[in-house]
Amino acid sequence: DAASEASKGKAKIGSTLKGIGPTYMDKTGRNGMRIGDLELNDWKDKYRSLANKHEAMISFYDVDIQYDLAELESDFFKAVEELKKLTFIDSEEYIYQAQKAGKKILAEGAQGSLLDIDFGTYPFVTSSNTTAAGACTGLGVAPNQIGEVKGIFKAYTTRVGSGPFPTELFDEDGETMGRVGNEFGATTGRPRRCGWLDLVALKYAVRVNGVTELMMMKGDVLSGFEKLKVCTAYNYKGEQIEHFPYNIEAENVTPVYSEMDGWKEDLTKMTSADQLPKALNAYIDFLEKELEVPIKIVSVGPDRTQTILR
Repeated sequence: DAASEASKGKAKIGSTLKGIGPTYMDKTGRNGMRIGDLELNDWKDKYRSLANKHEAMISFYDVDIQYDLAELESDFFKAVEELKKLTFIDSEEYIYQAQKAGKKILAEGAQGSLLDIDFGTYPFVTSSNTTAAGACTGLGVAPNQIGEVKGIFKAYTTRVGSGPFPTELFDEDGETMGRVGNEFGATTGRPRRCGWLDLVALKYAVRVNGVTELMMMKGDVLSGFEKLKVCTAYNYKGEQIEHFPYNIEAENVTPVYSEMDGWKEDLTKMTSADQLPKALNAYIDFLEKELEVPIKIVSVGPDRTQTILR
């Protein structure tokens, strides 16, 4: 992963360097190792052929990556023995039986919809399906078994790593969002890029996921802004559009904003919807009208108690 990223130079995609991409390459190349292989007698042969392949790839990239494979393998084989202490299950059967027994299942997706390998801002994406459809492909659940799809979004927009970001702010407002919102990547610790809420992107995410209700996080971070902006359309190659286009690089896209009043109240001590400032309710109403999906939860702080049901 590090060799691939180093070879890209300025075109690097901002990988977390955890080996996820190369693992998916093994999967789609149909020579990957799966957890179930650890129960088979030849798993070390599979591992060895894969390790040889990846070492050859590292030499192909012709970059200076230092590592000690023998040392790494020692840790890896110990980890495998720990894994083998767990009970392995056939997840499709397990979940099917749970559904049959009338149990409720909550599947939590990782990362944002625009990091989806198929529907995200390719190539600045992760290697998997991060949309709601990933619950089907990732768990073996039939599409017609999905009930509610709960979409989670921030009251503003962030991005970590490289990639296009039409509403990104490079001024004091963007700095304030990052500082107050404590915006640092969960895996990498890198500062997240911040900007005004992008409704074009959010509408797209709502549609491709089939979102039935929304939850707005970090409403408290926007307290104190005199005016708030929301991107409602793009100027795309000289034409104003409201749908998410193929390419959102800066040379093709300029955001079109609607402006509204901000609020000064500290939201972090509020516990019910009737305490929310008038300007915040106006902001939420505007978003609901544009998105055509109800916003059922507003978060006003990092603690689980700072969750307001609407």
